[in-house]
Amino acid sequence: MYTPPHFEVNDIAEIHEAIHACGLAHFVTATAEGIFATPLPFFLDASEGEYGTLYGHLARANSQWKQQPQGDGLVIFAGPDAYISPSWYAVKTETGKVVPTWNYGIVHAYGAVEFFDDADRLLDVVTRLTNLHEGKRAEPWQVSDAPADFIAGQLRGIVGIRIPITRLEGKLKMNQNRSEADRAGVVAGLSKSDREAAELVPVNRR
Repeated sequence: MYTPPHFEVNDIAEIHEAIHACGLAHFVTATAEGIFATPLPFFLDASEGEYGTLYGHLARANSQWKQQPQGDGLVIFAGPDAYISPSWYAVKTETGKVVPTWNYGIVHAYGAVEFFDDADRLLDVVTRLTNLHEGKRAEPWQVSDAPADFIAGQLRGIVGIRIPITRLEGKLKMNQNRSEADRAGVVAGLSKSDREAAELVPVNRR
């Protein structure tokens, strides 16, 4: 990923936080049959390995798992993003030398891909993923709420994914290369936006 130094994020804890905050990622593998990409939720086990380990699952009918990856797999975690209008920059009134851009945060995680279909491991992955997202609700649903034979049948329809992360790339493009006045203008512009994602962009981060 192209990352100029002023947009680069190297702090592992900060990158892990961005992964935790991302609901849906994109799982990408290069194979002899071409490139496969599937949108999937993943969870990060930070205690496994130097950079942590990702877990998820995909449908057994999805042929991506049947194709041997050539090299590492890639999981893309996209954070909040927003279009940035040149009209928001203070420098527009001074020189007019401004152009549009896009603010965003993103993490690329790389590692060797392991597919598995052991029922106990799949149940663990499904349970941990469910608890992660249901834990945010006042009355969380649990996998054990469903009949055991029904869950067993559902598990037969999926394949697990395990990716011990060997490389992490973090990028936060939030106008760090602009003046304080320009960043203040972007904050003001985004605060008037009706796009929810835009309101989440921390444009003042240095």
